Amino acid sequence: MSHQRQDAINQDDPLFTARRVGEMPADERPRERLKRLGPGPLKTSELLAILLRTGTASLSVLDVAERLEREFSSLKNISNAEIDELARTHGIGPVKAIELKAALELGRRLAGHTDEARRTITKAQDVVAEVLDMVTLPVEEFRILLLNTRNQVICQRTISRGTLNGSLVHPREVFRFAISQGSNSLICVHNHPSGDPSPSDDDLAITRRLVEAGKLIDIQVLDHVIIGSGRVVSLRDRGLM
Repeated sequence: MSHQRQDAINQDDPLFTARRVGEMPADERPRERLKRLGPGPLKTSELLAILLRTGTASLSVLDVAERLEREFSSLKNISNAEIDELARTHGIGPVKAIELKAALELGRRLAGHTDEARRTITKAQDVVAEVLDMVTLPVEEFRILLLNTRNQVICQRTISRGTLNGSLVHPREVFRFAISQGSNSLICVHNHPSGDPSPSDDDLAITRRLVEAGKLIDIQVLDHVIIGSGRVVSLRDRGLM
């Protein structure tokens, strides 16, 4: 793999203008954006900046990450580069190069997992098996399970905590994440700490709203499962959606 390194900082290039992450608005910092939005919407440079953690006296960590991405042209080239190649990039060094290689290797191994390792959802009890921790939660929590075309779980995401209502569970938040993960469909799931999983009027209204929003962007809401104490209600099985 060949690439051209730039040992001198071009001060006229805005790419290399030092931007201290601590001086950025809190909601624009890579760590805060990932915490708020999940990893999907973040740029590659932002994810790299989180791994790198610190910059140099002349470059912020975002500048170092952008420079790394620019010099190697693609994430694949960064992943395939030798440790000493990465270490020669301004602001990296051998320790960060090793940490980058380790993180990217984990990603490579995860990508190599077959679909057979993923759980297939066919009934409400399969959903419960994915979210067993929700059975004993002291507060109400709303999550989504994102599925591929085989109804296998890609990942899950917590959308809200607290008493369920339309303001806490907005279609924008639900489907923004589903789109970023390439989801084909999704299942909603939340718990009733009272132990009674009977759906409330708010539960039904939120479900209808999400189903209609999903139709507009071709991501089907397959079910809404409510977990109680030893009991589970599937709105799909009850014909309520």
